Amino acid sequence: MSDLSLHTLSPYRGSRKSRLRVGRGGKRGTTSGRGTKGQRARSGGRNKLAYKGMRHLLLQTPQLRGHANKHKEKYICVNIGTLDALFDDSAHIDAKALINRGVIRHTGRGLKILGDGELKKKFEISAHKFSTAAKEKIEKAGGKVVVIDKSQFPNPNIK
Repeated sequence: MSDLSLHTLSPYRGSRKSRLRVGRGGKRGTTSGRGTKGQRARSGGRNKLAYKGMRHLLLQTPQLRGHANKHKEKYICVNIGTLDALFDDSAHIDAKALINRGVIRHTGRGLKILGDGELKKKFEISAHKFSTAAKEKIEKAGGKVVVIDKSQFPNPNIK
């Protein structure tokens, strides 16, 4: 027989059960540095915006500062270059003509003509507002500017 000493003794196979391993990977024991219970102790329980990688999303959100005038008149804007490309010479252009051509969907806010682009044709344009550059270009090409009264907005409720 072999020598029976304390340092040579070992338990029978299956007589001892290994302990349940909790929080592997943390190297900090059972809770693995998560504390006890609560949302943060659960998997997926942390607020992801707190991580550094998500901070750029917080920075992209617009800052709510100052005063925004809710009664400001908003217009649907169309450039002169667009009108020159879509309409024939000496055409009468109004909101209905622009809707039929698919340039705009509605005129609930009112129509404003801007002066971007070249104008080589002469038009008679009816709109609620004109930029100074647009007015000059239309009249220089031999066209006519018709300003519609603000009280004749088709539907002021459309935002």
